[in-house]
Amino acid sequence: MRATVYLTREITPEAVVKLYRALGVSLPGKVAVKVHSGEKGNQNFLHPEFWKPMVEAVNGTIVECNTAYGDASGGVRDNTDSHLQLLEEHGWTKYFPVDLMDAEGPDAVWPIPGGKVLKKNVVGKNIEHYDSMLVLAHFKGHPMGGYGGALKQLSIGCASRAGKALIHSAGKTDDRYETWNQHASAVEFPEAMADAATSVAGHFKGRIAFINVMKNLSVDCDCCAVAEDPCMKDIGILASLDPVAIDQACIDLVMASDDPGKEHFMERVTSRNGIHTIEAAAELGCGVREYELIEL
Repeated sequence: MRATVYLTREITPEAVVKLYRALGVSLPGKVAVKVHSGEKGNQNFLHPEFWKPMVEAVNGTIVECNTAYGDASGGVRDNTDSHLQLLEEHGWTKYFPVDLMDAEGPDAVWPIPGGKVLKKNVVGKNIEHYDSMLVLAHFKGHPMGGYGGALKQLSIGCASRAGKALIHSAGKTDDRYETWNQHASAVEFPEAMADAATSVAGHFKGRIAFINVMKNLSVDCDCCAVAEDPCMKDIGILASLDPVAIDQACIDLVMASDDPGKEHFMERVTSRNGIHTIEAAAELGCGVREYELIEL
């Protein structure tokens, strides 16, 4: 079977809504809208004004979780007080209700019976307050995962601080300081991300949709306080009901580009074994790598 992935080369707030409408779904009940809110100092993240029409179209609540940074990272999203302050500084609370899902414990713990690396996924407990989820991803590179897209939003993005530590350490520890001494291998880390992503996608099965925006294509993630400037021209917006297919389609669009910056971008992806996240998620049944690309 092949998944359907929609593409538009137009990158506007209105085009995001158009692609969502093309999916032909209506997300039920209370909708969690997963975004990347952007680290303090980051210049590449997609601002709330860009997402505003889409979030309003589903009457959604912006959801985020704290990070597992150590003290030397330069980031401020690793504790609730400074993270909430940054959400306000970046304008998210001006436009939307915002839920920092792991602001108060205890975290929710979901078993992963068939996980390749993880046996449990530790997520912000407030995720269980939602009936459906819309995953809005800024597709770009990532210092550790190679790339960031729908699967990263499902895994690292929905994990609590303890959950992020588990993913980064391949299940060895949930301590955010100790995890950096027990970091997963280049095989374990993408597989742990795939495990966690499959857990969240399964929780919202039939009630989840994905949009990836290929804009500001830096090799660095929006979690970087000091990120490299984009190395490629913008490509477009994609939408799908399949997180594996939409990430695979983004990688394929980069590979098919004649942009001279693609070699630098793909070096980041391949040097971190990033495509293995897609491979592992497909093997776990999170989605399929085969797709039909329909350009609107």
